Amino acid sequence: MGATTATGEQGLSVMWRSRRILLASLIGTAVEFYDFYIYATAASLVFGLLFFPSESDTARTMLSFATFALAFFARPLGASLFGHFGDRVGRKSTLVASLMLMGGSTVAIGFLPTFATAGIFAPLLLCLFRLGQGFGLGGEWGGATLLATENAPPGWRARFGMMPQLGAPVGFIAANGLFLLLGAFLNEADFLAWGWRVPFIGSSVLVLLGLWVRLKLTETPEFSAALEEGPPDTIPLVDLFRSHLGAVITATLAVVTCFAIFYIATAFTLAHTTQALGLKREAVLGVQLCAILFLALGITHAGWWADRTSPRAVLIAGCIGTVPMGLIFGPLIATGSLPLIFVALAIALYLMGLAYGPLGGWLSQRFPTRVRYTGASMAFNVGGIIGGGFAPMAAQFLATHYGTASVGLFLSVAALFSLIGLWLSPKD
Repeated sequence: MGATTATGEQGLSVMWRSRRILLASLIGTAVEFYDFYIYATAASLVFGLLFFPSESDTARTMLSFATFALAFFARPLGASLFGHFGDRVGRKSTLVASLMLMGGSTVAIGFLPTFATAGIFAPLLLCLFRLGQGFGLGGEWGGATLLATENAPPGWRARFGMMPQLGAPVGFIAANGLFLLLGAFLNEADFLAWGWRVPFIGSSVLVLLGLWVRLKLTETPEFSAALEEGPPDTIPLVDLFRSHLGAVITATLAVVTCFAIFYIATAFTLAHTTQALGLKREAVLGVQLCAILFLALGITHAGWWADRTSPRAVLIAGCIGTVPMGLIFGPLIATGSLPLIFVALAIALYLMGLAYGPLGGWLSQRFPTRVRYTGASMAFNVGGIIGGGFAPMAAQFLATHYGTASVGLFLSVAALFSLIGLWLSPKD
């Protein structure tokens, strides 16, 4: 008992000394999710009207969600580029570059002209900067996760790895809260005219804060040790697919569930409940803002649970729980009742916390240090295409053709894909 207590106190002491490292990883992923979710929210609420004029509400929404999906296809490209430099040059400088590209693209969207003033160039520019967002994001999560996990003391890898994961609820609360405030103080005309731009331009504040923290960091011990053993691979991506293809495939499948839950519970639910079910935007945003706290709870629970058991066991538990949850998610949303919608979102996001919280620690164990940045980034971002890029469009299609109650089936199927990947992966 005494040894266990001493180990725990030592870990807490190390965590406190590593607060700048953990803060840097948290801020980076918070900016990532803030940037991604303000786009998802704007795509749900205003981009269809401003950039894709059409007589059909469904057509506008589908085109808007199509631009949302673009970034997911850019993310693996960003993962390969930033992973290359992250595994050759180092985690710190690569993280600074990815944050600048991601933040710069987000701020640029805030200054875009609309279709009414620029015609076809407006949606083309929107797509261009959306691709820039995705390209930068492709190198962000993997680097932030390795920054935390490669500095973790023995027995604390999952808890250190959960810190960048907490960036998801932090970024969501910042984005959702800002849209909620804008909706409360602006009328619809002002919101459409300029209010939606504020969250994008405001991203510059978070980016500057993230850069200030990251520029003061040193390289991770594990990467420095790998360089001492020998020079880095010339092309890490080639070595990754030549020697670790099985790990890439199983890790990619394992990621699918968390993306599917997040973007159906947030982007699709906001668009569908306000447009198809006629609920007030501010009311739905408020429900989502409360429900996201269950994501933070799930991530925190998962981090501690994973260090006591294993990350793989916790990920499996989250995916198993998602299968039946998907069967009740759609019917609860279809009621149009805010309390029942809250129940659906709270359950879904808590399970997402279990399927997402241990990913940092788990993915970092799947790949050796020399290709770890590339491997973790590729698996995370390709899994994001399957689970997140298509999620709002798939849910919109299901709701339009088979009713709202069918939407949760996408979540159940996504969970089965992840369970296959986890089942085929080595035990921790």
